[in-house]
Amino acid sequence: MNRTVRAAVAGDAGALAALAERTFRDTFGAHNSAANMDLHCACTYGAAIQADEIADPERTTLVAETAGRLAGYGQLRWSATPCLSAIRPAEIQRLYVDRPWHGRGVAQALMARLLAAARERGADLVWLGVWEHNLRARAFYRKAGFAEAGDHVFRLGDEDQRDLVLARVP
Repeated sequence: MNRTVRAAVAGDAGALAALAERTFRDTFGAHNSAANMDLHCACTYGAAIQADEIADPERTTLVAETAGRLAGYGQLRWSATPCLSAIRPAEIQRLYVDRPWHGRGVAQALMARLLAAARERGADLVWLGVWEHNLRARAFYRKAGFAEAGDHVFRLGDEDQRDLVLARVP
């Protein structure tokens, strides 16, 4: 399989927005109300929103391409969470793979590049939030060396949900 992981560019914004919303809905849609999903997606995804994220110097957005199409993406941003103590923490804000590419190494390739980007910019800790009921993602992150370090609230529409905070040294 010919796969490339690269930094997203402005021209990716539209395709990235479509991929981001599709993968979010695929992952969480069956477990949440349509109204909450619609509200979250309207505020979080769109070509202009993703273009701003790609241009943000405090964020690294990577895309995985396979056969000329986006198969997944990941985002790293420089932010802290109160439950962790670090000098220069980096957050893996998003890591999603389109369903047809599950189990084909796309997530592992994105994770490796996100961790490398965190190291290159001097992160001393990498953390992420994962929904407590997302067992597939939790298993993936455990295999990638992340351990539970706390929790925080993730707001989905008008509902507060519990995310586990996982962390590791980059």
